[in-house]
Amino acid sequence: MLAIVLLGGALLGSLSKRAHVPAVTGQILAGFLLGPSVLDVFEQRATGSLAPLTSFALGLVAVTVGSHLDLRRLRNAHRRLLYLLLFEATLTPLIVFGLLSGLGEASWGTSLLVATVSISTAPATVVALVAEARAKGVFVKTLVAAVALNNIACVLLFEVARAMTRGQLDPAAGATGLGLLAEPLRQLGLSLVVGLTAGFGIVTFTRRTVRLGPLTTAAVITILAVLGASRAISVSPLLSCLFLGATQANLTPNKDEFVESFFDNLRPAILAVFFTLAGLHLHVDDLARVGSVVALAVAGRVAGKVLAGRLGMTLAGAPRALRRNLGFALVPQAGLAVGLVVVIQEDPLFQPLHDVFVATVLGCVTINELLGPVLTRLALRRSGEQGRDRARVLDFLQEENIVVDLRAESKEEAIERLTELLVDSHHLVGVDRAALLASVLEREALISTCIGEGLAIPHGVLPEGERMAGVMALSRPGLPFDTPDGKPVHCIVLVATPEGARERHLEVLAAIARTIGVDANVRQALFDAKSPAHAYDILHGEDAEDFNHYLEDDDDDVR
Repeated sequence: MLAIVLLGGALLGSLSKRAHVPAVTGQILAGFLLGPSVLDVFEQRATGSLAPLTSFALGLVAVTVGSHLDLRRLRNAHRRLLYLLLFEATLTPLIVFGLLSGLGEASWGTSLLVATVSISTAPATVVALVAEARAKGVFVKTLVAAVALNNIACVLLFEVARAMTRGQLDPAAGATGLGLLAEPLRQLGLSLVVGLTAGFGIVTFTRRTVRLGPLTTAAVITILAVLGASRAISVSPLLSCLFLGATQANLTPNKDEFVESFFDNLRPAILAVFFTLAGLHLHVDDLARVGSVVALAVAGRVAGKVLAGRLGMTLAGAPRALRRNLGFALVPQAGLAVGLVVVIQEDPLFQPLHDVFVATVLGCVTINELLGPVLTRLALRRSGEQGRDRARVLDFLQEENIVVDLRAESKEEAIERLTELLVDSHHLVGVDRAALLASVLEREALISTCIGEGLAIPHGVLPEGERMAGVMALSRPGLPFDTPDGKPVHCIVLVATPEGARERHLEVLAAIARTIGVDANVRQALFDAKSPAHAYDILHGEDAEDFNHYLEDDDDDVR
């Protein structure tokens, strides 16, 4: 059965990509064709035997999504994520609830539960589409972190809604006031404990070994243990795995060793099985039974996501690509929504709501999993970040490595602040900060790196074995440093390179000098950047390929 599922998912996924449709959509369609609505190839009991595999796949994806909650990497994204989370957790459920309770045939309790479920976005779908599109940049960073946060918000608000609905169905069993928060806080607290405990354990192990085999085994054991422990204490396995990924990412600079080292190799097969099995559970009968309610819920959810993305990104001052497209990328819905359906099905108190609630949520998942991947893929393309997950000359300058509105009384003070930022934002745990600062100031004493036209490029030396690192600071009014042309410094790029990477170091310095020192349009746009995200777009956008080219275009040895 597993062979047939994998073969069907792989074939239709490949055909979908050739038709310029996301592979995820083809894999879900393969499951739908194999399932009870069309060919009915497998017995329901047989498909249930693969449930542990889908649980593991979802846990693996949740760890990957959680690893994007790296607080240092999201240093410049907190306003975007805060506003987006606020609007996703309010606007989206309010719109869905208003439509269902006002125009639909669903009861008050069903409308409330469906509204809170609508907050979540499918992490597996988003991760798969980002990988398929080879997308990278501020848009992707914001999208994946937002998915992690809205799943957390969904679980917490769903538990509040469940407590309120229980009180409506049976006042004696319901909770009021602060009691409504008891279960959400229990879910959050215990999931956090499970994730943190497993995270500390795997971090301790990864610091003692670098071999891929033991790391892969440890990763599998850890994820399975988190899934099992979460089910044993009745908390969300998805939340626990999210916290596991976040813990590991924030405590270990080399987070790729935990997940990416083996997830990259197995990802196509794991996700093909996951989405094909998801398609097996889609039922046309559900859509026919509550078609009008499903249509209202889907329309309200899409409207809420798009509006939340537009308002959140506008208030955060995000680039235009995020304001126009982020909401559409948040439409996919699957794993968590189905898991919350099971929670209601297993509670006998909710028997009066079972049929309509289950049919509505599964109907919404059916549509959102077919429509959502197409919208997400379109949003990734319109964001301009599709195909950017390749090494570039200025790759070391990501959004988290850029600051705007730098203030400093002297060049030495500016360099000291940038040295601290460089070590922190690049997670250079073993680097001696004082030694790095001394190497920068020593070179600066020999000859000034203020080269004119508002640009300074101080540089220092990193120990062998480290990667090239750099940070950028912008100052719109300019810093009054001594410069050859007498103009204030508006941009400082601090570059730190190991001795063995001298050739790459010179290439980077030349690219920066050509960009800012020669091209007046790029220079002025960069000096006027309102945020690190805007500066990143200028350095890594399509117009920057002349100076920030992809390394594989002319250097196949560097990746």
